Amino acid sequence: MKKVMLKTSLAVAVAVASSQVFAAGFALNEQSISSMGTGFAGRSSSAEDASTVFGNPAGMSRLKREQFTVGGAAVIAKSDISGRGSNLGGETDGDMVPLVGVPMGYYVKPIDDHWSVGFGVYVPFGLVTDYGSDDAARYWGKKSHVEVVTFQPTVSYAFNDKVSIGFGPTINRIKGELGSSLINPFTPGRNDGEVKIKGDDTAVGYNIGILVQATDSTRLGLTYHSMVDYKLEGKTRVSTPLIGPFNGNKFDASLKIKTPESVDFSVTHELDDQWTLYAGSTWTRWSRLKDITVQNDVPAPLAGSAFQTITEEQNWHDTWAHAIGASYKVNKEWVLRTGFTVDQSPTNNHDRSPRIPTGDRKVFSLGAGWSPTDDMTIDVAYSYLWEEDTKVNQVSATKGSYQAKYENSAHGIGASLTYRF
Repeated sequence: MKKVMLKTSLAVAVAVASSQVFAAGFALNEQSISSMGTGFAGRSSSAEDASTVFGNPAGMSRLKREQFTVGGAAVIAKSDISGRGSNLGGETDGDMVPLVGVPMGYYVKPIDDHWSVGFGVYVPFGLVTDYGSDDAARYWGKKSHVEVVTFQPTVSYAFNDKVSIGFGPTINRIKGELGSSLINPFTPGRNDGEVKIKGDDTAVGYNIGILVQATDSTRLGLTYHSMVDYKLEGKTRVSTPLIGPFNGNKFDASLKIKTPESVDFSVTHELDDQWTLYAGSTWTRWSRLKDITVQNDVPAPLAGSAFQTITEEQNWHDTWAHAIGASYKVNKEWVLRTGFTVDQSPTNNHDRSPRIPTGDRKVFSLGAGWSPTDDMTIDVAYSYLWEEDTKVNQVSATKGSYQAKYENSAHGIGASLTYRF
């Protein structure tokens, strides 16, 4: 029983996923508010502001003035959960995701006609979920708080006015605080124990991109975000409802995980002086997450037991997201944006759990940019996400059963400020 609950807690460091974020799996899309307004269509081909450091580092060559962009987005999620729930009792309450904030900041400086440098800070992955102490899903994953913060120094080079490239190493910091309830075998559903874990790591990756001005009105962009290999190390604390060798103890635990690489291709086409059209597709290699292997530094009496190495199957698959969008330049000061996105879920019906109650999704977006002067632009965006209904059907000899239907949706709002020197 202790083994199963520890496995679930550590597993969430990789399997943190929910419909309450605006990208598949546990990825976040909110690294640019100007791109958010068009549903992230054209993200790698637009280069509207300094957030191109993430969208396509080659796009820095289009920014002719030194500038910074700072902003943030908020995700307001809702989950309607129905069905049997757990055979051990408990509520099937929704809204297990609190208000989530996603900050971002970028800086770009042109050096000459060819070279530009920049820097970005953003959150590419993360999730917060909290089912509560009385929820039926608490044995399968009570609380999760995991985030990745990325620092990216970047350089771009324009060969000419048609083709540019960009590159940026990424320094990525991951940390998590995780917990699950532990069943009392004598009074199931009452006087539960709990397993908690905290862990972190820092690892290096990179982003690289190319931007091509194919015609006077059409740009093509291609961006590759690399895989990042982590080894989370931390402490696990076990509080059991019974007296035992692990009750109240802390011990070392580690988990190797890889956040997946992705490829983003997009097109930006200027119809005329007012209308611009965008289209893009993103492929993400979620199939890297076949299983999770946890190494536990258990006390000497249990060394060599099955408790020392734990494996949990995940069997995620690669995903595609497709988006289309448009913007309309009302006048010198105002531009209006809209977009529509379809995004696959990496999970499957056999392995889906309360930690990953997500299905394929659709996102509708609106946005606007206001430039009261040539030096400053304020961008705002709104997105509404809705998912196909998904079912979770899990059975365990130590945690009982959990059956539920999830109807997930989310609102996203964001704002950013760009200032040019």
